[in-house]
Amino acid sequence: MKQYVIYTRVSTQEQGRSGHGLEAQERDIDLFLTNFSDVPYEVIGRFQDVLSGSSDDRPELAQALKLARSTGAELLVSKLDRLSRKVSFIAALMDDKALKLRVASMPFADKFQLHIYAALAEQERAFISERTKAALKSAKANGKKLGGLRDKTMKRNEAIQAKAKAEAEKVMKVIGPLRRSGATLAAIAATLNDTGIATSRGGAWTPTQVSRVLARVESP
Repeated sequence: MKQYVIYTRVSTQEQGRSGHGLEAQERDIDLFLTNFSDVPYEVIGRFQDVLSGSSDDRPELAQALKLARSTGAELLVSKLDRLSRKVSFIAALMDDKALKLRVASMPFADKFQLHIYAALAEQERAFISERTKAALKSAKANGKKLGGLRDKTMKRNEAIQAKAKAEAEKVMKVIGPLRRSGATLAAIAATLNDTGIATSRGGAWTPTQVSRVLARVESP
């Protein structure tokens, strides 16, 4: 039977609490397992880090690699940059003969192709960084205030977060009692859908969205 060890990563504690970023990774992994994996298959472990991709010191990744190597399972990630943004780190994994690696968003890519992709992605990030620095330097030379747009963006984000929290507190009138009674996230999502309560965007509820509401209400 095909075996997988799943690894996901988000960069900040806020992303970890809200589920933002994790939902997309889980979706890509589920699409791979449903449409591209050999069957039957088994997921023997799931690991998640909340750390920057520039850091190689990630305890959960270390555990995922250890399990994958010891069992012969494939390490499955949604995208290559969830492992690392450093091509040197990716290259070391590619050279590891005891490790099998699979990237959900590139289901047919072999190690050689993944190595090339990592190198190209690193070059692109370096170019974007230099382009941004040049644009900021030019704007400053022309007398433009660099903080204005950033301040507006921050205020807009704060307004969005405040609205989201207000909506979360409203639906907590239903979620709260269900959660306190021991209902699972999936059961709460099903109840909300059955009673016709839509999400803030008018869609159906999922366990991840219920978790996100709980995180918003509990955050200061």
